[in-house]
Parts: sequence; structure tokens; C-alpha cells
Amino acid sequence: QVQLVESGGGTVQAGGSLTLSCTVSGDIGSTYCMGWFRQPSDQKREGVARIIGTADRNYADFVKGRFTISRDDAKNMLYLHMNALKPEDTAKYYCAANRRAPCNILSGGGDTWGQGTQVTVSS
Repeated sequence: QVQLVESGGGTVQAGGSLTLSCTVSGDIGSTYCMGWFRQPSDQKREGVARIIGTADRNYADFVKGRFTISRDDAKNMLYLHMNALKPEDTAKYYCAANRRAPCNILSGGGDTWGQGTQVTVSS
């Protein structure tokens, strides 16, 4: 089973950009899908983006056109490039993985996830 460590969070002004990184310990190729979910303070988890292989991407409606998920299997890394950030994007962001189908990361799930990285967007 892979282990996941997120980095890259921080505080940014509305309209700004951040890139989150997820370092994967273990074989990223052993996962069926990887992705990101987030959890705003005192709210439930919400799926953000997922990727199956290197090209099959899907996003939550509230980030479409603003966020891009990518992975680099040679480096065992997953990324989330976030543009045009809004205050409502403020949350703790988690990198997640499913070992096999189905992929439930867009439902806020996953077989394993990291400790999360905080993203705060100020207005």
C-alpha cells in the first residue's frame, strides 16, 4: 500500500495560484486512481479531482476550468495546480488513492490518504 505526503499549501489572495504536491512512497503504478479531496473547517469532505492512468481526469464542477490534476510516475508524484482561487476554496487538501476500481475519490473517499495540507484563500 502506498503512503502519501502532501505539501505546497499556504495562504494566497483571491485570484492567486498554488500548486499542491503529493509524494508517493511505494509504486504509484500499483494504484488504480489517485486524486484530491478537501475538507473545509467543520464541514464534510468533498472530492476535488481524480486521475486514472495519466490522462483520464475528472473534476468537481466547482473547480472545473480552474484546477488541473497531473501525475509524474517517474517521480512518484501527484500534483494539483490551482488557479483563480476563491475564498471558498479554503480547506485542508488531501491526496488520496484507490488500489482498485471503483474510484471514489470524487466522493471524498479513497483507500488511503495523507495528513493533508492547509490552503487558505483571503479575500
